[in-house]
Amino acid sequence: MTQKTPPDRITEAERQAARRAERSAEQLRANLQRRKAQTRARREGRADEAEGLPAASHTDAADGDDPA
Repeated sequence: MTQKTPPDRITEAERQAARRAERSAEQLRANLQRRKAQTRARREGRADEAEGLPAASHTDAADGDDPA
């Protein structure tokens, strides 16, 4: 059997790896919640509550028409 290292003897690299894994898991959970909310919104016919850059509208497309 392999022996487990007691918590007070964990190396700095192992601590960093554990923190990285915790952050990754937290980000994955947050992403999953956003995706679920997006799916529910689409199912109910509501627009997405996008974060970040807004989606380009069809009037902004490069169709040669200048709205100004």
